[in-house]
Amino acid sequence: MLFRQFVDDDLGCASYLVGDEHAGVAVVVDPAYRIEPYLEEAERRGVRLTAVLETHTHADHVSGHGRLALEHGLPVYVHDAAGVEYAHEPLADGTEIELGDVVVRTLHTPGHRPEHCAFAVIDRTRGDEPWLVLTGDSLFVGDAARPDLAVDARDGAEDLFRSLHRLVDLGDGLEVFPGHVAGSLCGAAMSSKASTTIGFERRYNHALLEDEDEFLGLALGPQPPRPPNMERIVELNRGPFVAAQPPLQEIADAGDAVVLDARPARDFAGGHRPGAVNVPVSGSSFATKTAFVLPERPVVVHARDEEEAVRAARSLYAVGIFDVAGWQPGGGEEQVEPVTLEELERLLASGEIEVLDVREADERDAGFIPGTDHMPYRNVRQAAENGLCGGRPIVTICETGARAAVAASVLRAAGVSARPVVGGISEWRARGGELASFRRCGS
Repeated sequence: MLFRQFVDDDLGCASYLVGDEHAGVAVVVDPAYRIEPYLEEAERRGVRLTAVLETHTHADHVSGHGRLALEHGLPVYVHDAAGVEYAHEPLADGTEIELGDVVVRTLHTPGHRPEHCAFAVIDRTRGDEPWLVLTGDSLFVGDAARPDLAVDARDGAEDLFRSLHRLVDLGDGLEVFPGHVAGSLCGAAMSSKASTTIGFERRYNHALLEDEDEFLGLALGPQPPRPPNMERIVELNRGPFVAAQPPLQEIADAGDAVVLDARPARDFAGGHRPGAVNVPVSGSSFATKTAFVLPERPVVVHARDEEEAVRAARSLYAVGIFDVAGWQPGGGEEQVEPVTLEELERLLASGEIEVLDVREADERDAGFIPGTDHMPYRNVRQAAENGLCGGRPIVTICETGARAAVAASVLRAAGVSARPVVGGISEWRARGGELASFRRCGS
């Protein structure tokens, strides 16, 4: 059996190449928009790609099924409940796809979305029982999928409870390969580990509860933020096939496009174009952060070189941001001086500034600096545009400084005086700085 997992570390998404190397055939499961790695691996293994299998219509990234269909003539398999507009082969519970001695068996597992399917993979040279299962957005390593993105959350949770128990009944020895790992917004407590077993999850996964009412109480509780650009991404994945984008070109004039400076925060602080938003492509969750903070306008990427610009553009395409006008070398006359922790203490005592803690609510609840206000980095652009930021200069802070730098650049682009704290709460904590905590009702 040919089996290869591909993980997009930026988005926390996993996709798979499954087939029979001796028969020379394989399928791609849940492909990312950037399809080149699957093509390269298929060529390296000497196999022919015969189809694309989708576990469901993805809401956090653009699928590569359209490119594989348009550029390579591959049929796309998806459950009819997805309501897709493109030509497809329908999946149903029990549908089997034969790839030489390898069989991919469909298990309809609704909950995350009504059309959601898992795929049990059987190698008939080893036996008739599944060897592994691709669980998509149902069972994760350490967590289960969220039920609130496609249907009423209670309806989704009830379906998900039944689907999870169907997967558990496949047997403790079965290997589990999910559609997401840590970094995705499709679950709150996912591990960064890329695989697991049914038995391990049965024993340690907090979401695999025997009592349905207890499960519903957990599944209907607080969820991560909804993926940015979600409606647009679902529309793209359900609609006509999305083709490849033209090569990124260096341009002379950015016009009225928003400048996305993808260089490291240190480079941005040293000099950038006024109005630029800084989200370093070298940092974590670049695509998600960018989709949260950019306005809906054409984008010009500022980068250290063409390679960095192309990397940024590929990540933008992955979350449905296709209006990228080109790229330019980064730099400019505007600078920003970060705030040290020592300066922060003085500014807090003087009352000269407003300090925004731009972490998520659960992070802040665990420990925050007294006298600071809270606003997740993903909300600061809307707040600034709606005049909700006060007249005092703003200092932004997060756990390590990365999100604070993003938030400060977004505020400055909106005309608000803002500077980020270097180091952040983690260094404040390490040096013994005062922290308060907040316990929410029911927690």
